[in-house]
Amino acid sequence: MARRTENALDALDRKILAALQQDATRPLEDLASLVGSSKTPVWNRIKRMRDSGIIKKQVAILDPEAVGAGVCFHMLIRTSEHEAGWLETFMEAIQDQPEIVAAHRLAGDIDYILTVRVPDVQAFDGFYRRLISKVKIFNVTSLLSMEEIKSTSELPIQQPDED
Repeated sequence: MARRTENALDALDRKILAALQQDATRPLEDLASLVGSSKTPVWNRIKRMRDSGIIKKQVAILDPEAVGAGVCFHMLIRTSEHEAGWLETFMEAIQDQPEIVAAHRLAGDIDYILTVRVPDVQAFDGFYRRLISKVKIFNVTSLLSMEEIKSTSELPIQQPDED
C-alpha cells in the first residue's frame, strides 16, 4: 500500500492519532467514543495507518531515573571526514550504542547531535571512550542536561481548518 501523506489525513484520522499519542493502551471502545466514531471504522483506520507506516509502532514511555538512565548528555559532534566509509563506520557505531536515544545529522557548524542517557558521569565517560575507539571524531562538545524541562514523543497533530 502506498504511504499516505500528511495532507491525506482527514479530521478523524488526526483525532485518532492525537488520542493514541496520549494513551495507546486505551480500549478501542473508549477511543472510538473519544473521537466521536464507532469501533469498526476506528479499528480500520488504525490498521490502515499502521500498514501505511503513519503509525510506526506503539511503545511504553519509561521513567529514565527509574531504569538507571537518569543522566542526559547532548553530544555535539564535528567531523573532518565526509566520505562514505567514515559515515558507514559512524552509523554502525551509533547503532551499536544503546545509550544513544536520539541522533540527528545537522546543517551548520555542527555535523551531528547525539542524545545520550546513562546512570552517571562515569558511565558517560565509558560510553564516550567506546564511541571514539570505533570512529574518528574531529571535535566533540558534551553538554550535561541539568534539568529536563520538556520531553515528549507526541507530534503536533494539526486539525484542518473547518470553514
